[in-house]
Amino acid sequence: MAKEKNILYSGIEYLKGVGPKRAELLKAELGIRYFKDLLYFFPFRYTDRTHFVKIKDILADGISVQLKGILIEKEIIGGKNKRNRLGARLKDDTGYIDLIWFQGVKWLKSSLKEGQEYIVYGKVSMSYGKKTIVHPEIELLNEDAIKRNVVLSPVYSSTEKLTKNGLSSRAITKLTYNLLYVLQNEIIKDSLPEYLLSELKLISAKKALFYIHFPKNSNELKLAENRLKFEELFFLQLRLLFSKISRKKRLIGHKFSSLGKYFNGFYEQKLPFELTGAQKKVIKEIRIDLKRGIHMNRLLQGDVGSGKTIVALMVVLMALDNDFQACFMAPTEILAQQHFFSIEKMVSGLGINIAFLSGSVKGKKRASILNSLSEGSIDILIGTHALIEDWVIFKNLGIVIIDEQHRFGVKQRAKLWRKGNKYPPHVLVMTATPIPRTLSMTLYGDLDISIIDELPPGRKEIKTLHFYDSKRPKLIKFIEKEIGKGRQIYVVYPLIEESEKLDLKNLEEGYENLLHYFPRPKYQMSIVHGRMKPADKELEMQRFKKGKTQILVGTTVIEVGVDVANASVMVIENAERFGLSQLHQLRGRVGRGAEQSYCILMSSFKLSKDAKERLSTMVRTNNGFEIAEVDMRLRGPGDIEGVRQSGLLDLKLANIVQDENILRAARSKCINILKEDPKLELEKNKRLKDYILKNKHLFLSWGRIS
Repeated sequence: MAKEKNILYSGIEYLKGVGPKRAELLKAELGIRYFKDLLYFFPFRYTDRTHFVKIKDILADGISVQLKGILIEKEIIGGKNKRNRLGARLKDDTGYIDLIWFQGVKWLKSSLKEGQEYIVYGKVSMSYGKKTIVHPEIELLNEDAIKRNVVLSPVYSSTEKLTKNGLSSRAITKLTYNLLYVLQNEIIKDSLPEYLLSELKLISAKKALFYIHFPKNSNELKLAENRLKFEELFFLQLRLLFSKISRKKRLIGHKFSSLGKYFNGFYEQKLPFELTGAQKKVIKEIRIDLKRGIHMNRLLQGDVGSGKTIVALMVVLMALDNDFQACFMAPTEILAQQHFFSIEKMVSGLGINIAFLSGSVKGKKRASILNSLSEGSIDILIGTHALIEDWVIFKNLGIVIIDEQHRFGVKQRAKLWRKGNKYPPHVLVMTATPIPRTLSMTLYGDLDISIIDELPPGRKEIKTLHFYDSKRPKLIKFIEKEIGKGRQIYVVYPLIEESEKLDLKNLEEGYENLLHYFPRPKYQMSIVHGRMKPADKELEMQRFKKGKTQILVGTTVIEVGVDVANASVMVIENAERFGLSQLHQLRGRVGRGAEQSYCILMSSFKLSKDAKERLSTMVRTNNGFEIAEVDMRLRGPGDIEGVRQSGLLDLKLANIVQDENILRAARSKCINILKEDPKLELEKNKRLKDYILKNKHLFLSWGRIS
């Protein structure tokens, strides 16, 4: 990188005002090594310093103002505990204002000169008509300072260590100003094609970079932001879409050319209910993929209870009909076992050999499974992340199904991708956590996406209620009534980490309190949490599934994997401590049967604004996609589960929630460009081709398994 004969790749130590010591700090704290890094280190906000205020016009307390005037009456003022402060007065042609500094007193006393004209900026405090600014920014007034200050003044992120070493936000502003002075006569190449800049009326890269740091007004700032945000989102989409096209042209996949006894036998004899229109549509989309002999990489989205598993099973049966093996991976042992038992039951009598593998399967049993798998006598292997281990060898793996895929790391998932023999296995990743539209376009932009957007017939919408702790007597009566009808109840407590003693204490106290209201032997309760031995946990789960206990008290270990049609009430304690996605997942554990089901959110009266919105959203809607949009707006896209590990949303300026229109425009332009020129061979797209060749490392992981 540094070898390029390009001024942007000059070491940051060579910039005026930096030097070797500061350069090391900038590298360590902000990752700024070259001129280019500082150029792309954007302000996070701006203060309006486009004009000067006269001292007599300051009429309100607490406002920030920019002044210019002559410094007079500078003096050191003694304080308690030998803490001196520096006082001074600034005079303009309309009056006086006092300035006070508590830090850097010695340096300021020696550097500030009485009788000189200065620019001063800070927040005014007024008391009995006296105007004061504590710790103002101050700079000698000259032509250079006017240029740098009479703008929308940038505010940069700094750190405590940088500030202590003289690299505050203000100091970084000066360094950036010095950098732009050096670059004013240099050529900064545009990455976007000329025709795109013209078509979208975007300013040049150089102009945008100068405007983003020191905009003279809001119009310049807007022009810069539009240009730089579009570029960021455009190249993000180019990486995704170019990789997707390349993968489809490059990667051959197993051809599932026929449907036979397994698929047809299941459809005609075993299908437990009529498929919804959405399920049929998705199966058709996948069928088309699998017939083409091109590698499939598809995401299946569907709300809790929408019937994704039955779709996945029918896809697995397509593989079996074409003499391939299939594997089904889930994030927890509970969920993996749930899939194993339900799939085994659904295909019984069809002559299909299914096995279960997890970390708890050991010794001779494991050895037998692995031997049968490599010989090809196991048709479907269902399990946890144990499936990705090197010692798990398939004879002829044709398709991989990954449930709740956001819970697996990219490297974990890629290991399954490499278990195919001649060709990589087809991949179907599933999620019951609906993904906002904008996130789908970014995080999963290189996958084909199928959506199941309707629930099976006969399902009643879950009623969600929010109770404060004072309504607990009402809750107890309601639970009694539901148990009296023969229903079962979940009571869930928050758990941030399995080892967190406070949460476990809350769970155990909650269990004891419930025993007071629902004493044995009239009532039976189970308790489940992450610190229990797997065998004990499974025993309690099975007791609840078989109806031997009426109440299951647990942590979010039951968020996925427990499917009990008779459970009609989900009580979530301290609901304000859960994220929206978790609340929605937990609610999806009830409503599995034909009876009316309920989700009751218990909370204290003290709720933050965001907590109130989360709980009111849950009460208002059962639509997972609507909930996902609110969740992303409240938390920001980078905090959505599974996003951070991707590194995809390390955007410097753009925000996919606030800039959805720019994202859509960028994606649309990419699609049109690649439709016309899939390999980017046209002369007009040379800049885009250069970008791809220069950034090959950004393309390597795409199109494998996401």
